[in-house]
Amino acid sequence: MYRLTVKTGFAAAHNLINYQGDCENLHGHNWKVEVIVTARELDQAGLAIDFKVLKRVTNSLLDELDHKYLNQHEYFKDISPSSENISRYLYQELSRRLNNENITVERIVVWESENACAEYYE
Repeated sequence: MYRLTVKTGFAAAHNLINYQGDCENLHGHNWKVEVIVTARELDQAGLAIDFKVLKRVTNSLLDELDHKYLNQHEYFKDISPSSENISRYLYQELSRRLNNENITVERIVVWESENACAEYYE
């Protein structure tokens, strides 16, 4: 197996729901996102997946969240846009867009600050 990781990010505002504390108020983050995929085989160029392709697909999804109020996003209408739920959303969407007979999204790590992250995998 091969494991590849790309790192990127997005900036957005949110407020946590059903939470008692400062994060219940509107605030923002510059989230960092790690996308980890695995592959069983390499192509004729010796690549599992071109990093350009992996970054393009990831950034296309993140563009839908960038500089937005996450609580208004369809996915987060009924759930809190926490780092945990954001990582699950990105995992599900990227799996839908990337997974094939060779490539599998393994996990997504979402950093809301330099010292705090949430990870989702199945």
